[in-house]
Amino acid sequence: MADVHLSPTEWVQNQTKTILEKGTTEGVLVLGRPIVLLTVRGAKSGKLRYTPVMRVEHDGSYAVVASNGGSSGHPTWYHNIVAHPEIVLQDGTAVREYTARVVDGAERAEWWDRAVAAFPNYAEYQVKTDRQIPVFVLDPK
Repeated sequence: MADVHLSPTEWVQNQTKTILEKGTTEGVLVLGRPIVLLTVRGAKSGKLRYTPVMRVEHDGSYAVVASNGGSSGHPTWYHNIVAHPEIVLQDGTAVREYTARVVDGAERAEWWDRAVAAFPNYAEYQVKTDRQIPVFVLDPK
């Protein structure tokens, strides 16, 4: 995937480069927690972009939490996934295609609990913002 673009944020670039060099997400952590690597298409540019996110997995599906650290707006990649829900996810050395969808109601509550269990900071982020933090579920294609 030579045409895939890295984040302009240096620490995210470094995470992504480490994953690409090692060929695995194993051992690459954020605040002591495991991550996965998404490849998403830009909403406006159409270019492929790498996005490392916290690992939240259950029965072969994943959740992606658009927390943006609890800020008032969604992260840029949120808009990319809404525009182009067909994504690639790497977990360890496994690389698979998924379809993303925003969840709500009881399904969101269930995935939110899983996300907070995987990365407790999400609960703090929700308190910091007035928006309900979106949760995508990624189902295998």
